[in-house]
Amino acid sequence: MDNENVRKKVMLSGIQPSGDLHLGNYLGAVKNWAALPDEFDCYYFMADLHTLTVRQDPKELRRRSTAQLAQYIACGLDPTRNTLFLQSHVHEHAELGWILNCYTMFGELSRMTQFKDKSAKNADNINGGLFTYPALMAADILLYQADFVPVGEDQKQHCELTRDIAVRFNNLYGETFKVPEPYIPKVGARIMSLSNPGSKMSKSDPQGCVFLMDKPEDLARKFKRAVTDSDTERCVRFDPENKPGVSNLMNIYSSVTGKDFAEIEKEFEGQGYGVFKPAVGEAVIEKLRPIREEAERMIADKAYLQGVYTDGAQRASAVARRTLRKVYKKIGLVEKPF
Repeated sequence: MDNENVRKKVMLSGIQPSGDLHLGNYLGAVKNWAALPDEFDCYYFMADLHTLTVRQDPKELRRRSTAQLAQYIACGLDPTRNTLFLQSHVHEHAELGWILNCYTMFGELSRMTQFKDKSAKNADNINGGLFTYPALMAADILLYQADFVPVGEDQKQHCELTRDIAVRFNNLYGETFKVPEPYIPKVGARIMSLSNPGSKMSKSDPQGCVFLMDKPEDLARKFKRAVTDSDTERCVRFDPENKPGVSNLMNIYSSVTGKDFAEIEKEFEGQGYGVFKPAVGEAVIEKLRPIREEAERMIADKAYLQGVYTDGAQRASAVARRTLRKVYKKIGLVEKPF
């Protein structure tokens, strides 16, 4: 059979433009996404509509949406091989989101742990969107007849709900939506906070978080201040249970240099943390330098980024429109005349 005629499976992921990408995002996920177009038809969108459940500074949201797009491209997501777009530019997301609200049960939404978590963090703004956004997330996925959705531990519940909604709709109206499967990616590096190696690296902990757009001098300072361990044996040895700080730094160093732990232990034998921490920082600086410089170049080239997200939205809309037309017909809405 001609391989060109074999339909690739569809992979889709939406990323909220809530801040710059960090080293954990890159080493744990994005770095591995670059090779996925060989196997999958990939859609990645900036989930700007989802950010609205929390009050946003309009100017900052616009800046972050395009800056994050630039960072993804700089990390290796080629816009000619992946469909990259802004969620709000494809109106079918919001339209199908409303329809799926009507096929999602109140009790299902009430059980979403993220609603409980976000309500606790935003007690002064517990809005309807915060409650119903899993239905919009389901629309994001089902519009593209996605076969796979990369999910972390915190998103498994939403993927399961999307599957339930798709099955419910299909049972009522016949085969309409592909029922997606969670995609468990190849295990990337699990990067922990530099200030608290017991927690994953997070944007909410700026001192312990290594952002891809950090200046070299800021990166050097963060690594010099990185938590190591309080043991008297101040040697570089991989022991996550007893030496979590050093082990996290070794994991980072291994991920950016390709050296295994035995090589790293030998390289820094007898040298202590005062030599090791700056060396890790320097390795990270050099690894991130081309990514930061390429992202900065694209951010400054507004016409280029506009071309990328315009082309991406047009390609995404063509697919989304087909699904929405099918849905309109199934549920009894009059077909659009345009």
